[in-house]
Amino acid sequence: MALTLVTYPGNFRAFKALIAAEYAGVEIAVKDVDAKAAAKLSPTGKVPVLETPQGTIFESNAIARYVARLRSDADLYGRTFYESAVVDSWIDFCAHELELPCTLWVYPIIGYMPFNGAAYGKAKAHVAAALKTLDAHLLDKTYIVGESVTLADITIASALVYPAKLAMDPKFRAQFPNVFRWFDLCVHQPQFVAVIGDVALAESEMKPEGASAPAAKKAPAAKAAKAPKKKKEAPPPTPAQPKKVEHPLKILDKKSPSPLNGDEWKRTYKNNPPEVWKKKFWEMFDPKGWALWVCRFKYNHENEKQFMCANAIGGFVQRSDEMRKWAFGTMFVTGSEACLPIEISGCWLMRGDSIDNLTAANDDALCYTWTKVDHTSAAGRALVEEYWCADVDGFLEGKLVTDGKLFL
Repeated sequence: MALTLVTYPGNFRAFKALIAAEYAGVEIAVKDVDAKAAAKLSPTGKVPVLETPQGTIFESNAIARYVARLRSDADLYGRTFYESAVVDSWIDFCAHELELPCTLWVYPIIGYMPFNGAAYGKAKAHVAAALKTLDAHLLDKTYIVGESVTLADITIASALVYPAKLAMDPKFRAQFPNVFRWFDLCVHQPQFVAVIGDVALAESEMKPEGASAPAAKKAPAAKAAKAPKKKKEAPPPTPAQPKKVEHPLKILDKKSPSPLNGDEWKRTYKNNPPEVWKKKFWEMFDPKGWALWVCRFKYNHENEKQFMCANAIGGFVQRSDEMRKWAFGTMFVTGSEACLPIEISGCWLMRGDSIDNLTAANDDALCYTWTKVDHTSAAGRALVEEYWCADVDGFLEGKLVTDGKLFL
């Protein structure tokens, strides 16, 4: 099923669906638009909007619910009919008690809306009251509903990401120890990290422009003394703008152009059957400018759940996006709970002669052993072709494939 989430960059309301997708192993493409383009996409004129084969879905909670329900075995809606209702209760709580006051607190800080002292103070107090309710609920609980992450955790944690990074200083957080114990647990799970990255909690509360500037007092007209005229001072020199550092592989493309064009190869792979692209790839391959690698997860012996491994390869592909122009590859999960062992491996074509640029873009790559494929051997070529031809429910190196991702 082809799904595309249309949003603007950094939209916390989009986090909900994307994190849910990570847990559910659902692949969603993201298309960034500006506010003007967004106004044409939904009845409300707002994003996110989810494009599906059946049509569009608008409103972030409706989108998140849709994604969560695509995989019932991920338990994002709880494990019972009662738990699903409780999850919905907390999603509604977030919408009414947290999202709006959080935006009124944070948006003036980031310059998204003008500062209004009364509204700002009221919003902060409203957030504190909501967190007091949540803190009491979490006193004896690890997660908001049940014994694992649900859409309730995802929705509320997403609403708190920017306030926690920009506005909630240690003194504020200290009032709600259970909330921030839970929040820390959530945002460090790989499915959250894949979407929101590292969350560094605020060391101090950032203030909106104008929030702390005292009003200037006018001197009485009768007593006002004329200030002596000051000579105009020369404006300070404009600081030199830091030079943008080019990506190492962009520099390599300039210094040592390769006859193998990555985009051309991807079109060849996508638009041709295997018997055609196999022949063309080895004709196109440039061993001086590119290398082939097989990667194997270092901790396959710890894999217990097939769906978690499926989430892991989805996150790996997503976090490798910086390498899109210079890499191509497949990642697979073989085995399941009913067909042990469960293993993760992949095969990649990468620009250059090392994986250093991939590990710089995606440190998950450090969790794999990388073996360079000998393209001159029949066995090496056959291994590459097997990885790039493999599909779910087929076999790879004699093992049943239960999930796969393509980095195109």
